[in-house]
Amino acid sequence: MTRQNDSPVPELGRLLSALCENGSQHLSRVESDLMQTMFLLNEAIEKIGQHFTAIHQAVSEQQAEFELLLAQMVLPAQLKDSEQISALRDLREVIGDEVNSAVVGLQFHDLTSQLISRTINRSNGLRDLLLTFKAHGDGISAAHEAEEMVRLLGEMGESLKHCSADPAGESCHSVQQRHLGCGEIELF
Repeated sequence: MTRQNDSPVPELGRLLSALCENGSQHLSRVESDLMQTMFLLNEAIEKIGQHFTAIHQAVSEQQAEFELLLAQMVLPAQLKDSEQISALRDLREVIGDEVNSAVVGLQFHDLTSQLISRTINRSNGLRDLLLTFKAHGDGISAAHEAEEMVRLLGEMGESLKHCSADPAGESCHSVQQRHLGCGEIELF
């Protein structure tokens, strides 16, 4: 057997290519799951927001009818100024405040969407890195001399450094509210 036939270099190239291909497939599945998660989150938040708005509207309409009854003297005068009536008015305020707080809580959807988008971007970056390594792995053969292998491995290392750089500053762990409906929120 010659030295080329005994060389583990082609097997290394095949292993590297298979690893990159497999990793890329897994990343595609992760991205698909994240996109479905974002879609479901958007749908859920939209429906919840609509329901809270409808609840608030119904409570407001109920209170308006109640105030109309009071104004028309349908209730006896002693009941009109009673603690029960005052308590009902206070409850209207409490319900309104709670609904508004719930709607503000829904704004965390914006922050969650940012995190999911950032995760998808990182997954894309990792897939690009794997594809670069796959191209290098496909180019490795037993015909390469040691010096050529050192050069190829150096190129792979440079590719790794280049792909690992974070020029957009996405490694920062904070997310900020972009859609300001009720103030500003910063998370992490």
